[in-house]
Amino acid sequence: MVGRGRIGALAAVGAWRAFDDWTYEHVSYREFDRCGTPREVDAASVFAAADAGYPDVWDTVDRVEGEAVCVPNAPGPILHGIRGEDPEAVRAVAAGIESESVERTATFVTNQGTDAHLRDGRLGSLRDGRAYRVDATVTAAPETRRGGHVFLAVGDDAAAPDAALPCVAFEPTKRFRDRVRALRVGDALTVCGEVDDGTLKLEKFAVRDLVTSAPAVPTCPDCDRSMESAGAGQGYRCRDCGTSEPGKVERPLDRELDRGWYEVPPCARRHVAKPLVRGGFDAPTHPER
Repeated sequence: MVGRGRIGALAAVGAWRAFDDWTYEHVSYREFDRCGTPREVDAASVFAAADAGYPDVWDTVDRVEGEAVCVPNAPGPILHGIRGEDPEAVRAVAAGIESESVERTATFVTNQGTDAHLRDGRLGSLRDGRAYRVDATVTAAPETRRGGHVFLAVGDDAAAPDAALPCVAFEPTKRFRDRVRALRVGDALTVCGEVDDGTLKLEKFAVRDLVTSAPAVPTCPDCDRSMESAGAGQGYRCRDCGTSEPGKVERPLDRELDRGWYEVPPCARRHVAKPLVRGGFDAPTHPER
């Protein structure tokens, strides 16, 4: 543990030279003799304070899941932690929360919510235990597997024709999985997350380009019925009307996604991941609250 402490101390000192994006967390601590007991925090006041502080203060609650994200579940001395852009803003949100007595507070400068862990990566050269941004195209359709986890694969025929990167949105990412399920083979993306055992654990992704049409059996213009195959290499024919088409036609797709960035909800976001509401992204954003 001494060695890890030294590494942490050196990282803290060097971080001021390495990064230029900083955020704040205001932590309220419990009375020591209450540690290990259920926390007494008024949920309604947490949501009201979160609404008042948003968007300068983020990831305080998950409004869709109805969860007070700022209140830990594990035993420990922390009553709640409020994260945001400005020290006064996070203190104001904390002051609006009704709860058991607070023993002390502290406001920290942090790299939480900054994406400091992400680096630009290329398919075929990613390493386990590191987190990346990777440009790629969906090569295998999303598949929901046991446990509710959603898997898909991405690749890049030009840069790494033999490299395929499995990606996964785990069940705790909740509604984010619906965004992943809405992807189709051929969609161009930037995917972000940590690689573990060769699989990228999705934290966010950007839709760069969408497949907007798909081959379909032609419809007869006279009777509005689907044509039937006229035989191998002979196109399609309406057997009632006699009309024909040389092959399948491109039919528009009704996509549930737009171009831009999508993210996991606050209840599933790791501390260092940058919420879309903070801005500074290279495409439109679709923030989760």
